[in-house]
Amino acid sequence: MAGRLGILACGGALPVRIAEAVPEAMRLALEGVPTEVEDVEAHRIEKIGGLFDAMRAGGVTRVVFAGGLARPPLDPTQFDATMMQVAPRLMGALQGGDDALLRAVIDVFEDQGFEVIGAHEVLPDLVAKAGHLAGPEPSAQDLRDTERAFDILSALSPVDVGQGCAVAGGLCLGIETLQGTDAILRFVGETPEALRRGQTGVYVKAAKRGQDLRVDMPAVGPATIEAVSAAGLAGLVIEAGRVMVLEREATVAKAEALGVFLTARDA
Repeated sequence: MAGRLGILACGGALPVRIAEAVPEAMRLALEGVPTEVEDVEAHRIEKIGGLFDAMRAGGVTRVVFAGGLARPPLDPTQFDATMMQVAPRLMGALQGGDDALLRAVIDVFEDQGFEVIGAHEVLPDLVAKAGHLAGPEPSAQDLRDTERAFDILSALSPVDVGQGCAVAGGLCLGIETLQGTDAILRFVGETPEALRRGQTGVYVKAAKRGQDLRVDMPAVGPATIEAVSAAGLAGLVIEAGRVMVLEREATVAKAEALGVFLTARDA
């Protein structure tokens, strides 16, 4: 029988949903990383040994990372013995992309005897299945732009860049980088009409090839729909089976209200 679940809660709605779904789980957080989950036990990342000890004392054998986690600053003068042992591995990974860092974090937790599971394993209903979810049907041009966006994301996957791409009239308007979805969609919204070839465009959200979905499965929600609309795009296309839809009813309602389409399809 599986042991107790630990939730390492970060920002956004996802960790709240998991905490509601698994009320007996141990709620953990990192100091300096905001979370909307209540009654969390916060630990400094520099004192990671204390986090592991608390998890063991609480009977935790499995852990799920949930929510947006920025790369926290580290104070080497505060490292405990455990952090001193794992720091070289983590600091080396910090020089790479998100996937490299997250794989290193998973390795550290697994080396300590904890099973790392994905949020989608706890809440499988959040994962989008293929199909048209809301809003008007995509036009023929939208479908061509979608193909172009998936091609661009696929090409960038080997260099660990990009979970999102905006395309209008076959032209790439922007690629999601470390700054995140909101930042790229604000940038797209500032693109002069002349550069968009008179086309509205689409935003595609997908997981990178080879990405470890246990700690970094892409997610969209009502705020994503609002940002897509504000950027002047016709709709949002997400990768079926590899992107979560948070607050699904609210997300669908927002798309319908704003006239933005939401579609899930295979890459």
